[in-house]
Amino acid sequence: MSVPPLATVLVIAKQPVPGRVKTRLTPPYTPREAAALAEAALADTLHTVLRVPARRRLLVLDGTPGPWLPPGFDLAAQPPGGLDERIAAAFALCGRGPALLVGMDTPQLTAELFEDVGRNGHDAWFGPAADGGFWALGVAEPAGAAALVRGVPMSTPHTGAVQRRRLVEAGLRVSDLPVLRDVDTAADAAEVAAHCPAGSRFAAAVAALTGTGR
Repeated sequence: MSVPPLATVLVIAKQPVPGRVKTRLTPPYTPREAAALAEAALADTLHTVLRVPARRRLLVLDGTPGPWLPPGFDLAAQPPGGLDERIAAAFALCGRGPALLVGMDTPQLTAELFEDVGRNGHDAWFGPAADGGFWALGVAEPAGAAALVRGVPMSTPHTGAVQRRRLVEAGLRVSDLPVLRDVDTAADAAEVAAHCPAGSRFAAAVAALTGTGR
């Protein structure tokens, strides 16, 4: 039996509770509608991760799980602190071997995007986001990830550039994944939905709320 190239795939996410998630979608969406879109995006992400070859899949969650969580995931709670600290803590939950972390804001993900992660002799993998952040961060040795992430200013137009520079300055060979657009605003939601694969829960949710078809 072949060994999966990835030891661990992590999803860092927030429970889709109205008023606590995707607040930049309101307006035009109501808090409940925004939470429904967040839930659909998270469900799409989790089901995509299930198709990525890995020895372990871990959801690092702020909140409690719901029916959107499919079987096949371990579950861990996010600690308090800034996003950099929470990402660092997530990587600390990994054992040895390549680990990749993704968020819940890119439901257009496909398993094919990760085909070369862990296989191509690199030390790190970086998925830049169109807004200047990043949607994926992977390291060959998770034990050293905390020092690479802590102190990176999150949620700024320069977050991705700073994070990638940290990897390079640490002497790591970095493989860049495609640029993807996060879902933050209603315009983002419409654009991302148009690029989701067939059967996407997120695209269906956007279509239902906007009265559009696919």
